[in-house]
Amino acid sequence: MAGPTVKPPRVATGALLREFMVPVVSVAIAILISSVIILLAGFDPIAAFAAMLKGSFGGGRQIGETMLRATPLMFTGLAVAYGFRAGLFNIGAEGQLFMGGLSAAFLGIALAGMPRPLNIVLMIVAGAAIGAAWAFIPALLKAKVGAHEVITTMMFTFIGRYLVSWLVTGPLRADGQIPQTERLPVESTLPRMHEVLPFLAQSRAHLGFVVGVLLALFIWWVLKYTSLGYESRAVGFNPWASETGGISVPATTIKALCISGALAGLAGVTEVMGVHLRLFDQFSAGFGFTGIAVALLAKNNPIGVIAAAILFGALSAGAGTMQLEAEVPAKVIFIIQALIIFLVAAEQLARWVIRKGGRQEVEHAG
Repeated sequence: MAGPTVKPPRVATGALLREFMVPVVSVAIAILISSVIILLAGFDPIAAFAAMLKGSFGGGRQIGETMLRATPLMFTGLAVAYGFRAGLFNIGAEGQLFMGGLSAAFLGIALAGMPRPLNIVLMIVAGAAIGAAWAFIPALLKAKVGAHEVITTMMFTFIGRYLVSWLVTGPLRADGQIPQTERLPVESTLPRMHEVLPFLAQSRAHLGFVVGVLLALFIWWVLKYTSLGYESRAVGFNPWASETGGISVPATTIKALCISGALAGLAGVTEVMGVHLRLFDQFSAGFGFTGIAVALLAKNNPIGVIAAAILFGALSAGAGTMQLEAEVPAKVIFIIQALIIFLVAAEQLARWVIRKGGRQEVEHAG
């Protein structure tokens, strides 16, 4: 007689909802604490956050600015999140971003005169490749001799950062007072979003935002449904058990860190092709490091990275309006970001709030 059919366990919907609510509650608590700080400083928190929302989503231009600022964070957030899923802390996304930007600035001028779609594809592929190459040596050191990726990727960030600084002030410098490369020709730039969405007219948003969203969905699919993603998740969860199960931990480490580097390199490509249209010394506003916060808030979920990047982009885009209309210093945005990161790291506080709210709901229902 056949025994009872055993079904694989399923994750309860309630558990998934609670996991989703943790970063949401963390953000809410951060905003609440920030409101108290604003109030103690003598300002109106309601007016401050109303002005910030107006500067982030108050019209087509504001929405476009939020999308623009979210774009590089989407790529660097994905880079850090993918590394985290494989148990790797790629803190060198900033350096990989700089190398991707260098690739775009050099190749964009070299490909002048070629069809625009071909240029865009070649520059994106090349930027991803050089980002992966910049992560390869730290990955190899991690896989072969156990060198910690935090140290090696950080050191490579300094190398990449100052290599770009030397090139734009020396061999690649264009004529003029400002140290920067030549301006990219039109055929080597990303189209503006208002060409597709007319309501975003007068905004600086570019097609890189769409590329980032599509790539996030693709990375989610890779992690969930492919053997490459399974191996990365398995090694991140338990490398010793993975090795016993036949997965090569060194090979998976190298692949994961190189994929992470490729994603970070794309942040530099889209910044050069879509925003600055040239390379200069300070073209990144620390996007590689902010990407760490984006990945933490998203709990390393590629789809969550989209929402987290938009949130951080909105905070950045709305800071100026908050300062102008509510007279609240724009530095308050950094306080909010820091509180979000702290509360996500100390997620037990958010879980306690969720549990307490659930118990009160049950008591009221009873």
